[in-house]
Amino acid sequence: MAGPRAYLDYNASAPLLPAARAAVVAALEVGANPSSVHSEGRAARKIIEDARRDVAALVGARPEHVVFTSGATEAATTLLSPDWRMGRGAVRMSRLYVTEADHPCVLNGGRFPAERLTRLGVDGDGIVDLVGLEAALAAHDKSEGLPLVAIHAANNETGVIQPIRAIAELVKVAGGVLVLDAVQAAGRIPLDMSEGYADYLILSSHKIGGPKGAGAIVAQADLMMPAPLVTGGGQEKGHRGGTENLPAISGFGAAARTALDGLAGIGEVRALRDRLEETVLRLVSDAEIFGKAVERLANTTFFAIPGVKAETAQIAFDLAGVALSAGSACSSGKVGPSHVLKAMGFADNLGALRVSIGRQTSEADVEKFETALAALLSRRTDRTKAA
Repeated sequence: MAGPRAYLDYNASAPLLPAARAAVVAALEVGANPSSVHSEGRAARKIIEDARRDVAALVGARPEHVVFTSGATEAATTLLSPDWRMGRGAVRMSRLYVTEADHPCVLNGGRFPAERLTRLGVDGDGIVDLVGLEAALAAHDKSEGLPLVAIHAANNETGVIQPIRAIAELVKVAGGVLVLDAVQAAGRIPLDMSEGYADYLILSSHKIGGPKGAGAIVAQADLMMPAPLVTGGGQEKGHRGGTENLPAISGFGAAARTALDGLAGIGEVRALRDRLEETVLRLVSDAEIFGKAVERLANTTFFAIPGVKAETAQIAFDLAGVALSAGSACSSGKVGPSHVLKAMGFADNLGALRVSIGRQTSEADVEKFETALAALLSRRTDRTKAA
């Protein structure tokens, strides 16, 4: 299909924003080490601290509670640890609770041994089983250590938003610690750490239009932190060693500023998503849109075309100039059954496609998707008639 390609895969990685690109280029000109005390080093340090303030502002946190990492996977692996510190004292997390629909970097348990990992179910819409969570926390043996709960705020495949405050209340009553994977939620729904519903957030730069190679742990307070995953020269207050990735962090900060400003326009994104879903249901009367009955991110739709495999459809869209996903892009490019849909009870479904958009998505992009979908369905009809 002629003309510009339509990029509809923001949940995998959002296009680099102009402001983030400019920040990266400017930071590349600053050659000093941010830990150096001379003028050049202090100039580099200022870039990092400015970005720290911008990332904190995006989620209503204090800048000193932001720890930069190489990405969300590192942030998750750091937080999902049995070994924590409060001051100089040790704190033990004896069991980790996640959901079957979490991103693999959370689902696999981080640094917890398999026997200390509990996976909770979700319902047909992808919402965590709150009764099951409450029961699991009530049965937790506090004599062995605290319960650590890690759950996605919004699912990367379906866009379904979890009942964050209800989860937080259960964890609080149980005396546990709550980690929210906010990678997909940040910049798409309001998040405010000052309201106290999460103890820690996980963020990713490239999901909000920043460069790849930067992420963050955001804490509610700095009284307790996990044992460092990366040790070295004591950077990030000793929570993450190694010289900071100055250009990536600078771009992350610029993207966070833009994302915070863009929250006011999320209704426009929702309107495009709704138009796209209306087209899917018009062209495919028996299409399944997963999580449609519950609150979802305004930018995400995850749907199935009966009788069409995800890999076949994804290739067809790509050849037609439309980039979308068949689920998460974090499995080395593999296409197959979605563990999220399996957790929701759709174990045999192989035709799920994810469209995820953003503020830069245009009506022309949606029109290109509509044309490509119609062409795909036409070929399916022709094959059916031939058979």
